[in-house]
Amino acid sequence: MTNTNLVADLKKAVGKAAAERIKSNTIVGLGTGSTTVFAIQHLGERLKSGNLKNIVGIPTSFQSENLARECGIPLTTLNAVDHIDVAIDGADEVDPQKNLIKGGGAAHTQEKLVDSFAEYFIVVVDSSKVVEKLGSSFLLPVEVIPKAMKPVMLHLQKLGGKPEIRNAVKKDGPIITDQGNLVLDVKFDSLDNPEELEKTINNIPGVLNNGLFVGLADLVIVGELKDGQIVVREF
Repeated sequence: MTNTNLVADLKKAVGKAAAERIKSNTIVGLGTGSTTVFAIQHLGERLKSGNLKNIVGIPTSFQSENLARECGIPLTTLNAVDHIDVAIDGADEVDPQKNLIKGGGAAHTQEKLVDSFAEYFIVVVDSSKVVEKLGSSFLLPVEVIPKAMKPVMLHLQKLGGKPEIRNAVKKDGPIITDQGNLVLDVKFDSLDNPEELEKTINNIPGVLNNGLFVGLADLVIVGELKDGQIVVREF
């Protein structure tokens, strides 16, 4: 098994495990990313088989919206409901306190809206995303109004960060979010107080939101390789 296939199998295992936790007659937040794809697909399979009935999804991006429609999952919006029963979403990093860095897919603003509104938030990751300290392997995404890019970068530098504009891969120029904004990826030498930093960055004029998700996750489902076998553990 190649490393690529292994990672995909780990993601599939945790995505399926999360989707199995969803009960009928619930409103479900549908996250964004390569791991959540498998959760959405399995929810669709459960609906088609009749194992799951009467769920409604709230997507966090164009990607998750389109995939949910392809999988036959009925959709609604945040403004049409008064609660979300459970949300399933991935993460780019998760620490032992279940704090997260998200935003690798530039969808963290909508993800935070949905995940924070959910009564129960399930995080799905493979073992490579579990770290002892946030910021160990992933830069912190910050969504910024285009006209405020320079002032926000200066503010972030004063906080000890090193911001860079995230550029697109298959087009010239920067990544544009679903809200029409830019993303700054910020390197901090140390994220000693993620709760305080999340609030401080969000209070900078011109910032829409950042990728720190502190105190939101209720359950983390991790896929890992143990003794040559794929296992799923929870914390």
